[in-house]
Amino acid sequence: MESILVLFFVILALPFVSAATLIVAHRGASAHAPENTMAAFQEAWRRGADAIEGDFRLTKDGRIVTMHDATTKRTTDRNLTVAETDWATLRKLDAGSWKGEKWRGEKIPLLSEVLAAMPEGKGIFIEVKCGTEIVPRLFEALAQAKVALGRVTIISFDKEVIRAVKQREPRLRANWLTGFKKAKDGKYQPDLDSIMETLQEIGADGLGAQAVDELAGELGVRLRGIQKEYHVWTIDQGGLARRYVAAGAHSVTTNKPGEMRGFLFDAEAAE
Repeated sequence: MESILVLFFVILALPFVSAATLIVAHRGASAHAPENTMAAFQEAWRRGADAIEGDFRLTKDGRIVTMHDATTKRTTDRNLTVAETDWATLRKLDAGSWKGEKWRGEKIPLLSEVLAAMPEGKGIFIEVKCGTEIVPRLFEALAQAKVALGRVTIISFDKEVIRAVKQREPRLRANWLTGFKKAKDGKYQPDLDSIMETLQEIGADGLGAQAVDELAGELGVRLRGIQKEYHVWTIDQGGLARRYVAAGAHSVTTNKPGEMRGFLFDAEAAE
């Protein structure tokens, strides 16, 4: 009971919304345009996102492309395995018409193209969807784009990717990602103790956590205790987002960045 009371008063002491809370567009403004395309990223900027989040993989010939799945089946007009296909072939695919006829002809972009189109002062969360083999190419792309390190955050469910990034360049922000599963006994896995240990062990700057309402407050307290950043994905509901911000989240990742800005910064916004 004492620990619950402490948690309650810690949360009450936090501001309702921090001006520093980032709104991160999940795969771009993916509710409004085909995910992981330049159209989605441009729409995110238009709708007021502070940063975009995209998924990145290596092609057969070592190029970094924007693609969530291991294959192109779900979001293009052909079913190809990204790691087994060269960039010239992937470039020809239609990555937009699955979302609607108005997007027909939208292409799979390279990371370099996404970086080049970033507005001044905006950020990017680069989610690595493959393994550590991408790390050297990733640093090459960042160097060629001349993007300030402070505008870039690397994220991955693979803790070895985060470890490799931090070992190569400690100044580059890198966050480990985790989802949660609820066991029959009502406890969540991974447990919070093991999460904190992993973050410390790999040198991560923070955690990108799946949004689980009942874990929000405790995660905030635990992460502040070890001086790690607190990020949450993927939220489109204002009430849930506000609870995470109240618990200390540094960013909220959403499919609807424009709507989320209203939810968080307009007290009159309807959910």
